[in-house]
Amino acid sequence: MRLTPSAPTATGPADRSTGDVYLNMIAAPAEPAYLVAALVRFTPGARTNWHSHALGQVLHITDGVGLVGTRDGHVVRVTAGNTVTCPAGEEHWHGATDTTLMAHLALTVGDDTGDGTTWLEPVTDEEYAAALA
Repeated sequence: MRLTPSAPTATGPADRSTGDVYLNMIAAPAEPAYLVAALVRFTPGARTNWHSHALGQVLHITDGVGLVGTRDGHVVRVTAGNTVTCPAGEEHWHGATDTTLMAHLALTVGDDTGDGTTWLEPVTDEEYAAALA
């Protein structure tokens, strides 16, 4: 057993999100399982860029109200206790609604080269507004 001290809260990288995003890393990819886990918090209106994961992603909502959208226009509204599974390779985004913050645990499996995430362009204001509608 190993106790890992809490990681300090970091600001999400500006080139991967719109708005204010904060994260606390829980686990970084390492042998043998390469689990990547983070607590991610989005202020109202904040969202990730489009992205995909080589081996998929699981999002477990811990607080607030948010949105998860895919390239085909499918959007789900999520609240605390919901879990969303994004399949391997599916381009998607996630974030808060325009009026309420949202926090989730983000879980992925990486490998010895990183977390397996491919970051793409920002979600446009038009795409975000359509998701809210």
